[in-house]
Amino acid sequence: MDLSVIIVSFNTEEFLRKLLKSIKENIGSEVAYEVVVVDNASSDGSAQMLTKEFPKVKLVANKDNKGFSAANNQGIKKTEKSRYILFLNPDTFLKKGTIEKMTRFMDENRDAGASTCKVVMPNGEIDDATHRGFPTPWNAFTHFSGISKIFPKSTFLNGYYLGWKNIDQVHQIDALSGAFMLVRREAGEDVGWWDEDYFFYGEDIDFCFMLKQKGWKIYYVPTVSILHHKGVSSGIKKISKEKSTATRETKIRITKSRFAAMKIFYRKHYANKYPKFIAGLVTIGINAKLWYSLKRI
Repeated sequence: MDLSVIIVSFNTEEFLRKLLKSIKENIGSEVAYEVVVVDNASSDGSAQMLTKEFPKVKLVANKDNKGFSAANNQGIKKTEKSRYILFLNPDTFLKKGTIEKMTRFMDENRDAGASTCKVVMPNGEIDDATHRGFPTPWNAFTHFSGISKIFPKSTFLNGYYLGWKNIDQVHQIDALSGAFMLVRREAGEDVGWWDEDYFFYGEDIDFCFMLKQKGWKIYYVPTVSILHHKGVSSGIKKISKEKSTATRETKIRITKSRFAAMKIFYRKHYANKYPKFIAGLVTIGINAKLWYSLKRI
């Protein structure tokens, strides 16, 4: 087995159906693969659709929403001993040749713990969440204050999205997105896979941080691409707001989880690196953004 594809789904039946068809149509015979879907208690019939239309897909049907990290760990336990694991969002769509070229890239770059391709949204823009620096207090401040948008190519003022790097060339990055995350099994086992303290958001950055701590490299490979509708499950992203069926309750829960993830990441990786007053400022900033985001729902 070359590749195990793990998809965590929550109320994305139509998008999940299209994704699974794209996997079947666009992964060639040179890659031996399997697909595992972990359904986080969807209420839209996703699990039933999978059982009926895609009987070869391994299904884990949760009775409650366990979150992204825990569900991914469930999926890993259902895989064969494949060389690579691809974590893929249900609102993505594969293109022909992407998987073959990405697995070949990993074969040729043994220092790569994880890699991602160019992830393009329906409006033609690149999903910048797939090309990030780590959210140090400074990087987070320049991003959320809007300074990074004024100086998008600055190494000092746009470390959040690594804006000075050439997005048309292969290069190393700090963090990629769980929307398309190709991981070497050896590297994933090295870091113990996903931290289940995270419910939704932040876990992919944490995963990448741990990989780098262990000496693995993370690559951005823009020679191939996928489509990402982005945020269909959560309903909090402007680009997919009209496509999402997320309830207000779901949006509130996801928003709270998003900002809780920021606090978890800071405590885990930065609390001992910065003075305590920095932690206080970070907490104030996160709480302010949380309040503002909740007001907009």
